Amino acid sequence: MPKAKMPRKSTHVDMTAMCDVAFLLLTFFILATKIKPSEPVEVRTPASTSTMPIPDDYMLLTVSKEGRVFFSIDNLNVREQIIGEISSNKGLNLNAAQMQAFKEGGSIGVPFNMLSSYLALPIADRNKYDKTAPGIPTDTSSSFDTNELAYWIRTTRLSNPNLRIAIKADGESAYPHVQKIIATLGHQQVFRFNFITETKGVPQGSALAQELAAGKMQGSN
Repeated sequence: MPKAKMPRKSTHVDMTAMCDVAFLLLTFFILATKIKPSEPVEVRTPASTSTMPIPDDYMLLTVSKEGRVFFSIDNLNVREQIIGEISSNKGLNLNAAQMQAFKEGGSIGVPFNMLSSYLALPIADRNKYDKTAPGIPTDTSSSFDTNELAYWIRTTRLSNPNLRIAIKADGESAYPHVQKIIATLGHQQVFRFNFITETKGVPQGSALAQELAAGKMQGSN
């Protein structure tokens, strides 16, 4: 008796629906991803043993090797508020395009009298200019006229008093440059801030190493 042959079924699988889902997910991630602004200058931070993470919403003060100071903040709503107040209070008369450029841009490292022309540049030209920008004027006084960094900090903290502040200074930057920023913060009663550093291992035999070792021993008991 002949054996009955089972009909062969096609192994073809329609992947159209799966491809559609993949492209939808890809589009979502592209639109939802926040692009990190480019760094205004190359900063080689010193190393430390601290591992405390920096929050996402914070004010960043960058100090280059030469002592140039740059101001930045991630929160777009705060950026929109402070540029409107600075434009009005300093008589800059920035237009909507310039304010939008500030809101969507990165760090600022120019004095107020150059801010209008700086924000009028295309983003590629602004990034290129940052390499030689003079930096925000700062000194050890509390005057908002000579210490423009103090005005940036004050205006930002009025929009968000609980904003965390971080200083990212080049390891070869002279201490007086960093001291000016610390003094500026002190004039506004800001005594809590963070330094951004590179992470390094804890030195063997140090007090911190002994403390960490003691903590591990207690945890294992």
